[in-house]
Amino acid sequence: MNKVILMGRLTRDPDVRYSNGENVTAVARFTLAVDRRFARRDGDQQTADFIGCVAFGRNAEFIEKYFRQGMRVTICGRIQTGSYTNKDGNKVYTTDVVVEEQEFAESKAASDANRSSMGGSYQTPSAPNPMGAAGDGFMNIPDGIDEELPFN
Repeated sequence: MNKVILMGRLTRDPDVRYSNGENVTAVARFTLAVDRRFARRDGDQQTADFIGCVAFGRNAEFIEKYFRQGMRVTICGRIQTGSYTNKDGNKVYTTDVVVEEQEFAESKAASDANRSSMGGSYQTPSAPNPMGAAGDGFMNIPDGIDEELPFN
């Protein structure tokens, strides 16, 4: 079984590109700084591992829209290894986590507070209020979504 679950902070905004061709696909690449539970005995002061992640399609589009530097997120996916020959003729081996699921790991308020303490000055996209304007505790269903519901 190849299953990875990570929780960490984005080291920078995700790099999102779109493939060429008939079926255009979003590809998002980012690095997660994942805290280590224990310090190493050899005196290494690094307390986090920096893990490369890649997402495709709708996951990549979601990441492009909502993920920003410093945010704490949780991802689930699988490890994928590969290799290529660089322009100098050297073989380079790669290891990435292919993201299959992603979630926010802290509230927007906590994320904003953390970002302001780190000196960040960028704006996150505003998400719609999930409670809507109904005030009765139920979410408002947008117009035109009836066809997408699995039941009527």
